[in-house]
Amino acid sequence: MISQADLIESAPDGAATAADSRSHLLGDQTAERYRRSLTEGVTRLAERFATTGRPFTGISPEALTPEVAAIDLDRPLGDTTAALDELEDVYLRDAVYFHHPRYLAHLNCPVVIPAVLGEAVLSAVNSSLDTWDQSAGGTLIERRLIDWTAERIGLGPHADGVFTSGGTQSNLHALLLAREEAGAEPGRLRILASACGHFSVRKSAKLLGLGEDSVIEVECDADRRMRPDALARELRRCAERDLVPMAVVATAGTTDFGSIDPLPRIADLCARYGAWFHVDAAYGCGLLVSRTRRHLLDGVERADSVTVDFHKSFFQPVSSSAVLVRDRATLRHATYHADYLNPARMAKRRIPNQVDKSLQTTRRFDALKLWLTLRVMGADAIGDLFDEVVGRAADAWRLLAADPRYEVVTRPQLSTLVFRYLPSGDHDDATVDRANLHARDALFASGEAIVAGTVVDGRHHLKFTLLNPHTTLHDIATVLDLIAGHAEAHLAEQSATTRHHGELTGSLAR
Repeated sequence: MISQADLIESAPDGAATAADSRSHLLGDQTAERYRRSLTEGVTRLAERFATTGRPFTGISPEALTPEVAAIDLDRPLGDTTAALDELEDVYLRDAVYFHHPRYLAHLNCPVVIPAVLGEAVLSAVNSSLDTWDQSAGGTLIERRLIDWTAERIGLGPHADGVFTSGGTQSNLHALLLAREEAGAEPGRLRILASACGHFSVRKSAKLLGLGEDSVIEVECDADRRMRPDALARELRRCAERDLVPMAVVATAGTTDFGSIDPLPRIADLCARYGAWFHVDAAYGCGLLVSRTRRHLLDGVERADSVTVDFHKSFFQPVSSSAVLVRDRATLRHATYHADYLNPARMAKRRIPNQVDKSLQTTRRFDALKLWLTLRVMGADAIGDLFDEVVGRAADAWRLLAADPRYEVVTRPQLSTLVFRYLPSGDHDDATVDRANLHARDALFASGEAIVAGTVVDGRHHLKFTLLNPHTTLHDIATVLDLIAGHAEAHLAEQSATTRHHGELTGSLAR
């Protein structure tokens, strides 16, 4: 009898191109090729990191788009070195480098080396964290990290959670659970959130079929923290109108101001009115490992759900986020069973399938990055890095407060500063707005530094987000001088244009 194996052995070889294609697959026969390719790539990146002198080259979309568009993706280069050379031209040369100390814009952190190692491992093994039979130990590592995070928060013995793609997904997940727990018809449901909170709350309301009008904006104080008296007033109004406050979303680290809402008082009001208490700590979660500022999160332990973004204040590569819940039973609202993936019988056998908790199915093993970070560095070391940037922001606030060229909106609780250039002389608000907008754009185009912008009380402001411990007070002072220089040059140019126009008008009149 001829076996299937004999038939396969005697079959003619495939085309040479098929064999060549297989040579690119990572496996036992290509381990050395894998080593060489990654070594070449890492060597180039190490050189790039060592020699990058500014966070950005200042290239415009108009200049870079033709270079990318000219590449024929149907004609491979067939060589790693050539592909890396090309990548240098279309990406690495002009990338925005968050590790540079004068990148001061968004909530993007430099990353720690153990986490980058974890990224390399998880990408190569390519575990999918939806089911046990695709991940094995990866599932247990993620679950252990969820338990560790819940312990740090103080959620209690029945807590659970799951890793997500980021704070937006974590907030959506938490509000889905809150909606289901509320058990009322959608038209009566309301979400109460800080006026300074994250846009994802309104986005989540829309995705959940509640509509953006279901979100009630709660006033903030001068420090951009939710006012408990305003929250109490809105909760009373809900009761009077027979509306159901399905959730109150407090923020521990607003995106614009780094403000932390008064969590204990908000928790009291949630308990009184029976509202789900969600804390968006995507930014402020770094305080969980702080040795000096953990008290700023007091009250978070009373939350029904918490969002944490390790890729913000734990110095992890994107993505690395999680949603935690006080009562693991509430995660059932995200559970669906498929016969081909996670049939109900597996739950009865207590097979640990993470898809039973998640909004995602296929999901990366992002937990590995945090795992290796904790095993190599330890939680205290991460907390020390976060404490350093919070301390630097406090120093920068004092610098700004003493500089007559600027006004700063509020004293930071975390590492964000919102401020505005104020020129000397008599200028209207619109002129000042244009000067600040121009300064930010000109600074970005120069590539010397990158700062963010936002609108406060209808006026354009600039923003520093400090997440790099290598950023010094000298760096900050230098960037402030650069901003002022660009703003002053813009105002001088505008003044000259106005003067010239006036002279021209006068000469024509004569």
